[in-house]
Amino acid sequence: ALDYILRGRAAKYRPTSAENYAEAVSSFERALELDPQSPDAQLGLAQVLIGRVLDFPSSSAAADIDRADELANRALAAAPRSAWAHVVKGQVLRGQRRCAEAISEYETALSLDHNWAGALADIGRCKIRIGPIEEAIPLLEQAIRLSPRDPIPGIWYFRIGEAHLLQSHIDDAILWFEKGERALTTWHALRGLLASAYALKGDNERAAAELAEARKLNGEGYSWQSIARIRAGTRYETPAVRALAEATFFEGLRRAGVPEE
Repeated sequence: ALDYILRGRAAKYRPTSAENYAEAVSSFERALELDPQSPDAQLGLAQVLIGRVLDFPSSSAAADIDRADELANRALAAAPRSAWAHVVKGQVLRGQRRCAEAISEYETALSLDHNWAGALADIGRCKIRIGPIEEAIPLLEQAIRLSPRDPIPGIWYFRIGEAHLLQSHIDDAILWFEKGERALTTWHALRGLLASAYALKGDNERAAAELAEARKLNGEGYSWQSIARIRAGTRYETPAVRALAEATFFEGLRRAGVPEE
């Protein structure tokens, strides 16, 4: 089982893509078949299942969330003081659009392991979803300082850019998106938000190029084809944050040429 666990982790830490998620899921599934009680296999599989839901929405999302929740609960029951188990449970709650509860799980993880940079970053992600958005950036920056060599810093750069975009700090958003783009060359979401930011800046040529790349990379999902479809796939949970998204993210997409329906 250990060999498949290591393969799953290796795939998880490669650049974010649907293909790498599929490889990670397959490896952790095989590990769990060989050792059904392995917490590393349980939590590894739960983490990549919920990560796939969050990053690449698809028709399997509901089933993936249910499976990840069941695995996280099993791991927590066996090891209630596992920081990793609480982080994964938080990710499941985030996938269920329950960020307030997810923050409690991440805070529990930090009480068990003060240096868990990912838990700090995930609290920042939730602040972007429910507010106050201005609290997100210091948390994400702290995570980067705490773990500068983390395999996935590009995602944290992207989230800082998203927080700036929602606050209409367009130049700052572009700076952080471009920094993240160097590490996340295959992630559709970054390209889509960067398209929005470029359009808000008035750089229509770059906006069109990034939008085309987002559509090419996404595959199955909301595909960046219409505002309605993209809106349905986003995870902004409160009316205040949704209003900010309408005025910034979605307005930029409209200017980039994305139709309403």
